[in-house]
Amino acid sequence: MTAPVPSPAPVPALPSGVDPAWLPPAVFRPLGSRRTLIAGTGPLVDTVHGEVAGACDRFGGRVVRDAQEPGAPYDLVLELGEDDPNELGAEGFAVERAGGVTRVTAAGQRGLLYGLFHVVRLGEAVFQGELAREVHCPALSLRMLDHWDNVAVHPVMGQVERGYSGGSLFWQDGRARGSRAELERVRCYGRLLAASGINAVAVNNVNVHETEAHLLTARIGEVAAIADALRPYGIRTHLSVSFAAPVVLGGLPTADPLDEAVRDWWAEATGRVYAAIPDFGGYLVKADSEGQPGPFTYGRSHANGANVLAAALAPYGGTVHWRAFVYDHRQDWRDRSTDRARAAYDHFAPLDGEFGPNAVLQVKHGPIDFQTREPVSPVIGAMPNTRIAVEIQATQEYTGQQRHVCWLGPMWSEALRFRPEGADGPSVGDLARGGGLVAVSNTGDDPFWTGHPLAQANLYAVGRLAWRPDADPRAVLAEWIELTFVPEETPDPARLRSGLHAVLDGSWRTYEKYTAPLGVGFMVQPGHHYGPSVDGYEYSPWGTYHFADRDGIGVDRSQATGTGFTGQYAKPWAEVYESPETCPDELLLFFHHVPYGHVLHSGETVIQHIYDTHFDGVEEVEDARRVWAGLADLVDPARHARATERYEEQLRGAREWRDHINTYFFRKSGVPDARRRRIH
Repeated sequence: MTAPVPSPAPVPALPSGVDPAWLPPAVFRPLGSRRTLIAGTGPLVDTVHGEVAGACDRFGGRVVRDAQEPGAPYDLVLELGEDDPNELGAEGFAVERAGGVTRVTAAGQRGLLYGLFHVVRLGEAVFQGELAREVHCPALSLRMLDHWDNVAVHPVMGQVERGYSGGSLFWQDGRARGSRAELERVRCYGRLLAASGINAVAVNNVNVHETEAHLLTARIGEVAAIADALRPYGIRTHLSVSFAAPVVLGGLPTADPLDEAVRDWWAEATGRVYAAIPDFGGYLVKADSEGQPGPFTYGRSHANGANVLAAALAPYGGTVHWRAFVYDHRQDWRDRSTDRARAAYDHFAPLDGEFGPNAVLQVKHGPIDFQTREPVSPVIGAMPNTRIAVEIQATQEYTGQQRHVCWLGPMWSEALRFRPEGADGPSVGDLARGGGLVAVSNTGDDPFWTGHPLAQANLYAVGRLAWRPDADPRAVLAEWIELTFVPEETPDPARLRSGLHAVLDGSWRTYEKYTAPLGVGFMVQPGHHYGPSVDGYEYSPWGTYHFADRDGIGVDRSQATGTGFTGQYAKPWAEVYESPETCPDELLLFFHHVPYGHVLHSGETVIQHIYDTHFDGVEEVEDARRVWAGLADLVDPARHARATERYEEQLRGAREWRDHINTYFFRKSGVPDARRRRIH
């Protein structure tokens, strides 16, 4: 008796008016116009089958499952289980082309899914000529998005904390989105993420409010519904939890991680989570940070705190991600010995080797807080016996809030390629192999997913750089442009590609020019962090960041005369950062307080650099706006109109930044612009 042929899993229907991002139907034409064989079984193989079947229905090809027609000619074979699992792992795949057949093989279902999307990225080229066998495996096993989404609208933080793309994709009016159409959009989201390489999502805010706390227990069914929508594309669901959950939810008198009743409570609660979500990924915890409860309350270490959750998750293969974002947010600005940059290292480096095997320390890529320019956090290179995940921020909290174009791929690439021990040591990307790359999500229920259509490039880059941290960011950007903007019917693809690269390639440095000079951070409006306020945080409990006076500017973090932060780095970098003469210009004011007349390696003085870059940044925004306007005949009208509207705001904002910053430092320094331009 012949076994029944599995039905293809239907491709989720994108809601009307929602942007297809990097998966428009046209990119499936090369796949859907050919004859494909799919071999293997499992739910993700069914997803692959559905993707190919949908493409064939649209473009006239044919898909066959499990060699029903032996000997028939195929253009593409997608095959599960024929390769060495030790070589490919659960997520890797191999691709080759010989004798007119393109063949993708994988040892695991996720690998076959990623192999399919690799074929989509290559397009027509994968069906031409010969291709020697190539193996593609992710460098990092966990590639994750953290959603700072609130279940209920928070009176201060709103629906999505630091979110600039509308409401939450998962939550509305205090409940999980539950209609068929809403869950279909969540599934579409999972499809986009899988196509870029993401394999995990945390669905609620790291600042766990009372409503979010109950997701762990009474409302775990709502999380399970989200997990069901994401699962067909290999996305595992994670949950942010409160360290104080045993007290808040369990009625215990303590959350002491060494208390046996607390350990039992976490074990029982975690068992119920896995009963509802068998492939649950694990917990994300923000503890002893910015008012969140933590183990310090009980005189315990962060390793003690993380390990009690890790022990509860271990029987199920889950992981606890413990954020290292711990610092004193009640500082005295007059005390120059207190340095927020030092805090994570001071708290966590002494605990190296004390975290459980399924506990991951999640460390921001810079030592402060996702500023426009920071050095790499010294914590990443200081804990060789701890699993480290590197945290980046796709949502542009300090880089224009998705109202300004700021392509962050180059920033993240610089951080991932940095070698904390010097040129012969491992890179940050290498050190993250045990824990992964995690990004604060920049998506919401906006029709363009990310508010600004061009901010989709940052979301795409998270997955691609997590898959291969040493990838050329410009190549990643070119990949996104090709998928998103250059379908077959584009009349002038060369002009479109050139224009998009022109407005995106240097946009991070353009933003840096008109906002934060030479590594200074936090010159933003307090609270919402949008727009300039040079002294906005300078005299606040959250920290002091530029120490500008009439004689100079910058924070002295040297060992000789400052906070000693440079001493947290390994010797090669400690020596480079210690002296203004060797410190890179772009980080000078992060590490040193210098006179306005200090001459940079560029030959300019600090004050003239401030003036020049702020004028240059505005001019570059004006140029980018003109280039974008010239692409109107090549870009979808809705996309073009939204980005045009945002460019108007970016130009207004760039001029505001220029005028505020230049005026402030002219008044502080008393030094006129050498080029005699008007300083407001």
